Amino acid sequence: MLGGLVNKEIVNLITHHGGRAVGLTGKDGDLIRARKLKIRRDDPELDVPEIIDLGHVGEVESIDTGVVDMLTSGDFIPVIAPIGVGEDGHSYNINADLVAGHMAEVLKAEKLMLLTNTTGLLDKQGSLLTGLKAHDVNRLIEDGTVHGGMLPKVSCALSAINSGVRAAHIIDGRVTHAVLVELFTDEGVGTLISA
Repeated sequence: MLGGLVNKEIVNLITHHGGRAVGLTGKDGDLIRARKLKIRRDDPELDVPEIIDLGHVGEVESIDTGVVDMLTSGDFIPVIAPIGVGEDGHSYNINADLVAGHMAEVLKAEKLMLLTNTTGLLDKQGSLLTGLKAHDVNRLIEDGTVHGGMLPKVSCALSAINSGVRAAHIIDGRVTHAVLVELFTDEGVGTLISA
């Protein structure tokens, strides 16, 4: 699904609006090496930890940017589905935010932009937080403000910033022209985390 219909639709939309896009999965050009994701759960009633098998779910082991470098040098926009291949030859679905964060790190990107279906990172009263530094975000994780589904987004944003990406934006993809508003207005539409 991700490597097929969704990827092709995004490529089609970019092309329709004048861009030159190419759809890829992490399997193409050995772009994303993955390993099977296993969850370990410690149960005090058991002598050994329980290992939960999530099937074909993986995590990024490494990224080889050769195919991306080739496409961008030819003025193409790579649209990458978050599917990697393991040493065993199996395909693994990987969290898209984590793939984007790793990709930003290895490409030494200036910015990482993560689109979501909320307004961004919210405080405990539901107000949007922005203009945050990494230490601010770490404090919000520690006090439980950042939790649930926002944790993977925030974690990959922090990882990218700690690896040299200058800024990470978490913005509401439901807002019309959200990326442009975030980049080209003073107030923006989401959460900005900077190094």
